[in-house]
Amino acid sequence: MKLLRYRHNDDIKVGALLDDRVLYLGSLGFETMSGIIEGGEAALDRIAAHISSARVDAAVSSIALADVTLLAPLERPSKYLAIGMNYGKHVEESNKLGVARSKHQVWFNKQTSCICGPHDDIDPGVTEKLDYEVELGFVIGKQAKCISENDARDYVFGYLVANDVSARDWQFHSSTFTMGKSFDTHGPIGPWIVTADEIPDPHALALRCYVNGELRQDSVTSCMIANVWQQIAYLSLAFTLYPGDLIATGTPEGVGIGMDPQTFLRPGDVVRCEIDRIGAIQNTVVAPSRERS
Repeated sequence: MKLLRYRHNDDIKVGALLDDRVLYLGSLGFETMSGIIEGGEAALDRIAAHISSARVDAAVSSIALADVTLLAPLERPSKYLAIGMNYGKHVEESNKLGVARSKHQVWFNKQTSCICGPHDDIDPGVTEKLDYEVELGFVIGKQAKCISENDARDYVFGYLVANDVSARDWQFHSSTFTMGKSFDTHGPIGPWIVTADEIPDPHALALRCYVNGELRQDSVTSCMIANVWQQIAYLSLAFTLYPGDLIATGTPEGVGIGMDPQTFLRPGDVVRCEIDRIGAIQNTVVAPSRERS
């Protein structure tokens, strides 16, 4: 299933995608995505039955996808965690920039206030070095602590496309990366959450990033150094993961800071991130807010 949040007639709702239409899930008692996630398998079973009924019953209420505005498919999660240097060729890019290799998984926080919708504008803010990073994102489905790699699959609710927009000059203000990874609007996600049952192997997905139609990143998730199950096992050793927590799994080579010459995003640029079997998000860089005020 593809589950989404959307705005229609100034109302924010949750729905399920049925071909090119959206089924409103409020009739089932679901008004938030977090409510669906916390409802677990029972909630998904009810939604699946609703979708099946809609396929044969034209009376089931739906609206054209083209008539709604897609929002970030998650409300504010308790955590947005992202792993760095998780593709081999991206590690090589980072080495050239003086970023040291680590024998451990390298994690940082993106503040959840950075999250925005799949087609929202990207505001550079004060950065002069705005960059893109296409990533597979996944959503935790149930409370996880000290989970083994073998059991990790059971804790994934679903998958989405993420752009780990980065303010490269601010990123290196501290070793945690958090400042340069958390500007407002620097966390586009979506366009929906594809439930885990539709992605039997998250390590066999092609992902790409285009800037103004030019292919910049082109890889497959099988190139991850630490796979999704290893990421969950590692993180859950340190702290509890909660339903709705968002994890970004790393970006492949081809980022702007790694180009020769380095090429950063500018107002007017259009960034499209896409992952096979999930979908695409597309965001336009606008003039910095300080210049618009």
